[in-house]
Amino acid sequence: MKFKRLVFGAASLAAVSFGGLISPIFAQQPAPAVPPLQVSAAHVDAAREVVILTGISKTYDLFYPQLADSLVNTVSRTRPELRNDLIATVKALKPEFDKRDVEMVDTTARYFAGTMSEKALKETAAFFKSDAGRQYVMMQPQVIDQMMAALDVWNRRMSEDLMTRVREEMRKKGHSL
Repeated sequence: MKFKRLVFGAASLAAVSFGGLISPIFAQQPAPAVPPLQVSAAHVDAAREVVILTGISKTYDLFYPQLADSLVNTVSRTRPELRNDLIATVKALKPEFDKRDVEMVDTTARYFAGTMSEKALKETAAFFKSDAGRQYVMMQPQVIDQMMAALDVWNRRMSEDLMTRVREEMRKKGHSL
C-alpha cells in the first residue's frame, strides 16, 4: 500500500525515475534541471512549509526502501549468496541516502514557489496547520488506498468494455478479433 500512496502523492512525479539505480535505460536519462527562479528566500521557505505540512516530503521516505529492496531482489536472483551482505549494506547506507530527501524537499519547494505566490503558499500552509488541514493529510493514505482498489476494478471493467466494443465495431467492418 505504501507504493500506492507514493503513486498518488505529489512526489509521484519523481516516480518516473524509480528504478534508475538499477535500470540502464533510466540511468542514461539526465535529471531535469531545477529552473532558476526569481523568488525570495521567504517565498521558497513558504513553499517548503507547504511541502512539509502537506505530507509530500514524507513520500520521499518511501523511495530508498523500495529502491534498496529492488536492488537486493534483482542481484539476489543471480547471486543469492550475496543477499545477506546486500541487505546489511543497504541498511548501512540508508542514513547517507536519507540526507537526499532534503534535496528533493528543496527542489519541490522551488517548483511550488515558481507556480504559486508567496501569499497563496502562506494561505495554503495556514490551512494545513488547521484541524481540517491536518485531518486532510491524515486521511489521505486510507482514501488513496480505497481509490486504488476502486481504480483497479474500474480500469479492468473499462478494458473489458473497450475490447468488447472494438470487437463489435471491427465485426461490422468484416474483421474478427
